[in-house]
Amino acid sequence: MTGRVVHFEVPFDDAERATGFYRDVFGWQVQGMPELDYHMAMTGPVGDQGMPGEPGFINGGMFTRQADVKSPVITIDVDDVDAALADVEAHGGKTVRAKDAVGDMGFAAYFSDSEGNLMGLWQSAS
Repeated sequence: MTGRVVHFEVPFDDAERATGFYRDVFGWQVQGMPELDYHMAMTGPVGDQGMPGEPGFINGGMFTRQADVKSPVITIDVDDVDAALADVEAHGGKTVRAKDAVGDMGFAAYFSDSEGNLMGLWQSAS
């Protein structure tokens, strides 16, 4: 079902400091993905596929702070990133970063909503 919050992202300036903070303070398991310059953040138990192993929580990621992504991001699942970005713009939002492939897993994009909040979109690969 689309429209659900499925992921979050936390930008950092220092990977070791940031991943250590969330690991030590909240018990997150953080796994580096050097090929993507990204760190997966598991906030609870995960199954064999790396997905949440029980209801009530989502996992996320951490990456180096970027000029257009400076604050935490909530990511929403959609069927079609391009169509969602068109709808966002038709309702007063703006595309911040267009659709981009994430390995063979799917596609991501960033937008600002009608209030200027940075948000993410996720489309799983078919």
